[in-house]
Amino acid sequence: MMKRVLISGVSSGMGLSAARLFLQRGWRVMGADRNEQAGRALRDELHADGYAESFRFCACNVASDADVARLHTYTVQEFGGIDSIINNAGIFVGGELHEVSEEDWQRVFDVDVKAIYLTAKHFVPDMIRNGGGTIVNTASVSGLCGDYHMAAYNAAKGAAVNLARAMALDYGKYNIRVNNVCPAACATPMFLANPPEVVEQFHRANPLGRICTSDEVAKAMYFLASDESSSCNGINLEVSGGLNIHTGQPVQ
Repeated sequence: MMKRVLISGVSSGMGLSAARLFLQRGWRVMGADRNEQAGRALRDELHADGYAESFRFCACNVASDADVARLHTYTVQEFGGIDSIINNAGIFVGGELHEVSEEDWQRVFDVDVKAIYLTAKHFVPDMIRNGGGTIVNTASVSGLCGDYHMAAYNAAKGAAVNLARAMALDYGKYNIRVNNVCPAACATPMFLANPPEVVEQFHRANPLGRICTSDEVAKAMYFLASDESSSCNGINLEVSGGLNIHTGQPVQ
């Protein structure tokens, strides 16, 4: 039977790359995104590319319990269940902590952390009954180390980093593996909308001399979601070009 994956934040960037990769490798994909117009356009495009039987789209705010419940119902109706979840939807809020509004603080935690809880709440019971599955969350190198002017984002991604460890401990007995991908700056449309000089700074800061691509992150997602990573559980896989390996000492 074809494996089935749910991918949130599917309409662009890493989610879009992941959807294409999983489809190419024979999976059925349920795409979820808050941007209904973009999601439906993607659905039409993928159906025209020959994936009419294997791709579905559901408009969903993954920070809303009612929306995720509706997504679960639709996924069971269309695919009969799910084998893997890619919790990819995320937002960024910048600024020093005292500058972050309470509304923005709540918003980044709702999308970057609460959404992981909600998909688990609604989909993990099915995985337990079905004998297992995989969950892959898009965390960040910003959840492993701190950044200037990114306090809320660091806090939310740090929560996602440790949440994966806790979930891996609890769900391992059900044959459900939980892991994170931790990209550094990635060449998504959202990041590339920054001024060119900012993007160039990130290229120069990387040991490889470039930031990662959405396709590279999607391959890491696929590895963790598939049987190719059958003994990986509770890991935070960096896709960063080695950004975090430097002690910070000057070049000799």
